Amino acid sequence: MTQTSLPLARLRAVHKRYGNRVALAGVDLSVPASQVLALLGPNGAGKSTAISLLLGLLEPDAGRAELFGQNPGQLGARQRIGVMLQSASLPATLKVRELIDLTRSYYPAPHSLDACADMAGVADLLDRRYGRLSGGQQRRVQFALAMCGRPDLLFLDEPTTGLDIDARRAIWAAVRAHVAGGGAVLLTTHYLEEAEALADRVAVLDAGRILAEGSVADICARIGQRRIRCLSAQVPEALTRWPGVIEARRDGPRIEIITDAAEAVLRRLLAEDAALSELEVERAGLAEAFLQLTADKPAGTSIREAA
Repeated sequence: MTQTSLPLARLRAVHKRYGNRVALAGVDLSVPASQVLALLGPNGAGKSTAISLLLGLLEPDAGRAELFGQNPGQLGARQRIGVMLQSASLPATLKVRELIDLTRSYYPAPHSLDACADMAGVADLLDRRYGRLSGGQQRRVQFALAMCGRPDLLFLDEPTTGLDIDARRAIWAAVRAHVAGGGAVLLTTHYLEEAEALADRVAVLDAGRILAEGSVADICARIGQRRIRCLSAQVPEALTRWPGVIEARRDGPRIEIITDAAEAVLRRLLAEDAALSELEVERAGLAEAFLQLTADKPAGTSIREAA
C-alpha cells in the first residue's frame, strides 16, 4: 500500500439528481490515507450515491469525483481499491476458494488465498459452495474478496449487517490492521457504535448535504447532551418525566440517563436517592449526536466541522 498526502478519494462540489429528486447538492468529501472515514446518514441521505460516484458507477451532474487523482473509471485506480457493498451477486455454484482465487486474479499483487481466508474468518468455508452459505457467512466471504487485492482504499458499505458479535469484532480487527498498515477505509454503517469504534473522522450526510464533519469527539462536542450512569432505585419511566431528561433506561443494574441539563438532573438524583452510588457522567455519544444533527434539519443548513 502506498502513502500519499493527497486524498485517496474525493468529491468536489458534486451535484447529482435522479429526475426531480436531489441526491447530492454540492458535496465536498475527501478520504485521506491511513484513516477510517465513516459516512453516516439516514436512509435516502445520499450515501450510496456518493459511493457509486467514487467507484465510477455513476457520473456527477456537476462537480468532480476523483479516485487517486484520476477518473474513478480508470483501471489503474480500480486495481487499488477493495469494495464490499450492501448486496452482492456472486455465482452460487462456485466454492469459496474459487471465488477468492478468481478475485485475486484481477489484482497485480494480491494476498494469498490463506491470508484472505484468515482475515475474514472463512478458512473453514473454503470448500463450501457460496450459495449454500448463510447470510452472515456470505458477508464474511464478501469481506475476504474486498481485502484480497491489498487495496490502498477499502469501501465498506454496511459491512457487518447480519453478522454475530464475534464475526463483527473480527472484521473490526481486520479493518484496524488494514489502516495501521497504511490503508484507508470509507465506511458506511447504521451501527453507530461501529463508527464510534473504528472511525478517525465522521461525515454526517442528510438530504444530500454534509451537515457536520470532524473526529468523533468533534461531532459529539457539537451537542450539549450528557450521559449519566449510576446505581439507583429510581425507575426509568419516572425519570423520563423529569425536566431535562431526554431518555432513561435500565442497563443491567445501572440506570442510564441522557440529558441536556446534567447539573439539574444530578442535583435531583442525589437529593431523591441517598443510596445512589457508582455515579458516572460523560459526554453523550455519537448516536445521540447523530440523532440531534439529523432531526428536522432545514434544507440547505450546513454545520460542517472545520478540518
